[in-house]
Amino acid sequence: MPTARGAALPLAILVLVLVMVVPIPKQLLDIFFIANIAISLAVLMVALNAQKPLDFSAFPTVLLFATLFRLGLNVASTRVVLVHGHEGGAAAGHVIEAFGNFLIGGDYVVGIFVFAILMIINLIVVTKGAGRVSEVSARFTLDALPGKQMAIDADLNAGLITPAEAKARRIEVSTEADFYGSMDGSSKFVKGDAIAALMILAANVIGGLILGPVSHGLSIADAAHNYLLLAIGDALVAQLPSLMLSIAAAAIVTRVNSEQDLAGQIGGQFGASRTWIPVAAILGLLGVLPGMPHLVILSAAAIAGFAAWKLRVIEKRPAVVEEQPVEAVDPSKIGWDEVTDAMQVNIDIGYGLVPLVDERKGAPLMGRITGVRRQLSKELGFVVPQCRVRDDINLAPYTYRILVNGVVVGEDQASPDEMLALDTGQAFGALTGKKAKDPTFGLDATWITPGDADAATGAGYLVVDAGTVVATHLNHLLGQNAADLLGPDEVQSLLDGLKERAAHLVAGLTPAPLSLPALTQVLRGLLAENIPLKEFRRIAAAIAVAATRTQDPDELVELIRPELGALIIQKLCGVREPLRVMTLEGGLEGLLGQAARQDTGRRHVIEPDLGRRIVEALQRAAQPLIADAKPFALVVQPAIRVAIRKLVRTCLPDTPVLSFFEVPEEKAVEVVAVIGAQQALAA
Repeated sequence: MPTARGAALPLAILVLVLVMVVPIPKQLLDIFFIANIAISLAVLMVALNAQKPLDFSAFPTVLLFATLFRLGLNVASTRVVLVHGHEGGAAAGHVIEAFGNFLIGGDYVVGIFVFAILMIINLIVVTKGAGRVSEVSARFTLDALPGKQMAIDADLNAGLITPAEAKARRIEVSTEADFYGSMDGSSKFVKGDAIAALMILAANVIGGLILGPVSHGLSIADAAHNYLLLAIGDALVAQLPSLMLSIAAAAIVTRVNSEQDLAGQIGGQFGASRTWIPVAAILGLLGVLPGMPHLVILSAAAIAGFAAWKLRVIEKRPAVVEEQPVEAVDPSKIGWDEVTDAMQVNIDIGYGLVPLVDERKGAPLMGRITGVRRQLSKELGFVVPQCRVRDDINLAPYTYRILVNGVVVGEDQASPDEMLALDTGQAFGALTGKKAKDPTFGLDATWITPGDADAATGAGYLVVDAGTVVATHLNHLLGQNAADLLGPDEVQSLLDGLKERAAHLVAGLTPAPLSLPALTQVLRGLLAENIPLKEFRRIAAAIAVAATRTQDPDELVELIRPELGALIIQKLCGVREPLRVMTLEGGLEGLLGQAARQDTGRRHVIEPDLGRRIVEALQRAAQPLIADAKPFALVVQPAIRVAIRKLVRTCLPDTPVLSFFEVPEEKAVEVVAVIGAQQALAA
């Protein structure tokens, strides 16, 4: 059945081409004319009964084929009229003859004026108006497309809709834009069709006046009577379906989305007694004026008055509310939705921060959260989970709390009606406002009024709104906790994407030698070391090679890091820029290496007092580089890298700790500090 339906349209196009090229008998022409009228009526009925424009999304294509079908019939009928027009009124079929005799009484002069009036109505009024509405609708729909998509993302992030509902709404928004864009172009079909009908009529008239006397020996009067009558009948047969399609196009583009069809929508809006009471009163006044047709006007006034009275009675009738069965609620029953939370990332806000997510105020925070997720997803190499914002009455009014997998990873305060001015080191002068600390970078900051923002910017401060403060804090914390966001489902999605490009690589990686949980642990270990998964093919290839030696996730991370050294270092310096590194003094490094070799349990524990002195020395050396925003790395022996990384994470979490093997041989290195000199770390 689907095959037959799919073949119907190509077959119809083939028939259309044959109608244009091959001469057809007048009996078949009559059948096609009636089919054309039936199709136009069906299209008009569908357009009037549609509840919203997208319910007839195929209308632009239907309009194209209907127009081509009608033009094909015009070509076929023109051929019949010019070849057999000298034979009389029935020469081109009974439909054309009937339109010529019944509608215009057999008088071609009357027919010309009737056709001209129909052309004016179709071309000047209906088609031109519908084309203008289509153009404006298409423009406004396309302009509103980004805002609608952001609103969908905001509802999705807020947990108001499910991912399936968001996908359906995105498809609807995209289809709506495509529909109005197509309708803008389809309106040109209707306009061109009306102009073509006028030109075809002129061709029939001129051709008949020439062929009649020259080829068939008719007088000018007989030729005019025969050919003009057939030409006008042919034009009217084509013009009536064209007018119906024009009305259908105008009805579609002027529709407003509603749960009712057009008849129900108009009837509901005109079905108010206050509409018809003034109508009845004004018609009654006109009916009693001298010289007016009293019977007609007073009858109309009586009908309007009866309609107003009837509608008034209906409005006063009490509404019948159908009682819905009430399901018994068991107070002892506890649902899973009360004790589980499907969202990995949540932001709890106090009631004072609700304006940041209020749709009436543009929901500034929701749009920024979407931007954070999109940017982080590009940087990390996998889709960051959705973030739900919810109000919590247990929080202070202007406090927000960020949770990842149910664990609070950050908490601070923001002022929705103020701006935060950050002192990045280039600012001068003091600001009036509430002193604070930037929650992301710990910079000195001041909450100021929006009116003071320009002055603060001029003084060298970086001024941001509350939504940006929360979003930036979220971005920083999600980056730090990226390993907690990656699960087996995300890893499987990475594998599915890689399988399309490197199927053999994926087959050699999982499920053997590594299971999906083990591979997930390895990738989470890389994310914990701030190594993104953007170059997943390179990472997967390195894991596949290392997995032949061990399946332990921690050992795999250490084995593949040298293969990823270039990816790690490119975040720290440019191609032609030397890598700034800190190293450990040789004696200290040897001491730590000996302790690591004796640590068979791989606890990676450094003696507390020694660890404290290493951290203090590292902080002193790093302070000037951090102040100048110069990235650097701590480079140590491979055997002690994990232990030093655990030690450094407590004080400088963003400082990468590399082994010597992870620095490419061709990379220039600048040693900025040596940690562990005797005068600094005397045992």
